[in-house]
Amino acid sequence: MQNFSELPFEKKSPMPPILVVAGPTAVGKTRLALDLARLWNGEILSADSMQIYRYMDIGTAKIRPWEMEGIPHHLLGIKKPWEKANVALWQQAAKKALEGIYRRGRLPIVVGGTGFFIQALLRDVDFALEEGGSGEYRRRLEALAEREGAQAVWKMLEARDPLCARTIHPHNAKRCIRALEYLEQHGESILEHNRREQKKPPAFRCCYLALTAPREALYRRIHQRVDHMAQEGLEAEVEALRAMGCHRGMVSMQGIGYKEMLAYMEGEMDREAALDAIKQGSRRYAKRQWTWFAREKEAIWLHQDLEASAASSSKALELARSLAGAKLGI
Repeated sequence: MQNFSELPFEKKSPMPPILVVAGPTAVGKTRLALDLARLWNGEILSADSMQIYRYMDIGTAKIRPWEMEGIPHHLLGIKKPWEKANVALWQQAAKKALEGIYRRGRLPIVVGGTGFFIQALLRDVDFALEEGGSGEYRRRLEALAEREGAQAVWKMLEARDPLCARTIHPHNAKRCIRALEYLEQHGESILEHNRREQKKPPAFRCCYLALTAPREALYRRIHQRVDHMAQEGLEAEVEALRAMGCHRGMVSMQGIGYKEMLAYMEGEMDREAALDAIKQGSRRYAKRQWTWFAREKEAIWLHQDLEASAASSSKALELARSLAGAKLGI
């Protein structure tokens, strides 16, 4: 095992090393990250906006403790479903986790499909302006979203900042509220702020691996995963969350898999229709993830064969090892 506090490139550059394994849902990020972590004495940081929540394991496809193969994992289940959780809070928690990882002389491996979380960490995006806004205005927007649904705040954003609205899904109340609040505070689109932040130099020496796969193969994998979630107890998980007081007005319960099961439980659709809606929502999410990661100039694309033999999987790992090793100087 290598100790990353003693690697030669640490003396050449003040930027600490970091490895990213990103890509759309169900593409195989977890397996590759575990293999790379074993190779390089790594620890894994989850960059997933839903896996940040506790008690939400099946619907988020969260890795379980017995699946971690002894590799330390961070940022899983650090917030309760009714607690505030956003990119700024995740970034703070990630920075704290990184301090410990570097102190232990290990390589941090950021794994996930929430591109904005990854960008916020790598570019050290400043969220001070967004976090310091008017609590009253935010509360009004949150109340509107809870009363009339996420689309109500999206329509407000579309009226005031149509370009920004096009970049946000109408069901993503959290991002719509953040964009409206920023516009109210500063008189400019949050897109302008984001553009400035994206131009900042990187905070790390990074190898950014983005996994992809043939569309139809990925969609088959997504459908299989949803069927497995149903067999594993997704319905019971959502019922347990309801018993804790969770409801569809919460940001956490608007995630794919949870809002559809809530609709089923509240009599708005049957179970099969709910599972079909989860599959459709997951496919659409994968498309948005592809679009996001295609904009990341540093990303090195790795094509996955989702029906590969063990030998083919070994070749894919060797390619990832070679690319990351060259990029990080390992």
